[in-house]
Amino acid sequence: MLGALGQRLLLQLPPEAAHKLSLRALAAGAVRASLPRDPRLVVERSGLTFANPLGMAAGYDKNAEVPDALLGLGFGFAEVGTVTPRAQPGNAAPRVFRLREDGGVINRLGFNNEGHAAARRRLLGRRKRPGIVGVNVGANKDSSDRVGDYVAGVETFAPLADYLVVNISSPNTPGLRDLQSAGALRELLARVIAARNAAPGDRGVPIFLKVAPDLDEAEISSIAREATDAGVDGLIVSNTTLRRAGLRSAARGEAGGLSGKPLFARSTAVLARMRKAVGPDMTLVGVGGVDSTETAVEKIRAGADLVQLYTGMIYRGPGLPAHIVRGLAQLAEREGLSSILDIRDSTVDRWAAQPLGD
Repeated sequence: MLGALGQRLLLQLPPEAAHKLSLRALAAGAVRASLPRDPRLVVERSGLTFANPLGMAAGYDKNAEVPDALLGLGFGFAEVGTVTPRAQPGNAAPRVFRLREDGGVINRLGFNNEGHAAARRRLLGRRKRPGIVGVNVGANKDSSDRVGDYVAGVETFAPLADYLVVNISSPNTPGLRDLQSAGALRELLARVIAARNAAPGDRGVPIFLKVAPDLDEAEISSIAREATDAGVDGLIVSNTTLRRAGLRSAARGEAGGLSGKPLFARSTAVLARMRKAVGPDMTLVGVGGVDSTETAVEKIRAGADLVQLYTGMIYRGPGLPAHIVRGLAQLAEREGLSSILDIRDSTVDRWAAQPLGD
């Protein structure tokens, strides 16, 4: 079993070596959790039924190698990717840096993945298995038609994914975040939704849009308006940040996107503002700095229907999702909730009033 000792050993390895070893351990069935299904944690959103609101964020299982093993850790859903049409190696190593003193990670991986064909082959092999698995799609770094790359992702994975994520918020592909501007986003979403609607069958797979935390008030309002007008099913708030305020770790000056504990406050403030901008009905997924039951709960209180994590598990180990899910069940029992979402929006005003800063 990959327990506390195994986790400590992984933290002694270079980050990418540790990541590859953890994937192999999961694929071999080295870690599983036994969690009874608690009806108070079931979340029904965007036509999907999630066993609980906690998911694994994109970035860990880039090539759809272990989605079912991730579900076996206690996650209510798993998101694979980001996947691009063609395989690409990403940026030069070293490109992942742990910030232990800060509980964060900086990465400049650059959508390294094996491409659509490899991920599609693996997802075809698990299509009759239970559990919600989303696919996060992106554009190749050297693409001459980035919007076309997203359309290709929708066309490839609409028959296989429980939901699709249009990731335009990674800071590690030059110019990608420009797609968040109003005109570019309008075109992108129109073509993506049209591709989803034209996909074979009648599934209407939900489309989520993943946005950056480095948004100002005007950008939040613009994205909310474009997403609503386009008929997007949900927003994932947020990706990694380029901000570095308050960091202590030696690697704080490395280029790339910062994730983990330092991202919690900023991402939660943007989440709350986005909830107020889109209204109560759109599905929102809160990501950034979730490493405990308390932080997961606060994301829901700030407006999230669902919550994702990744960096927290690097430091806390594979037992973290089960620990959080048990904590959510205990909270529901303690507060007499009929649904964990009874607490949603209870602190949205407070978080939305937090200054975004520089």
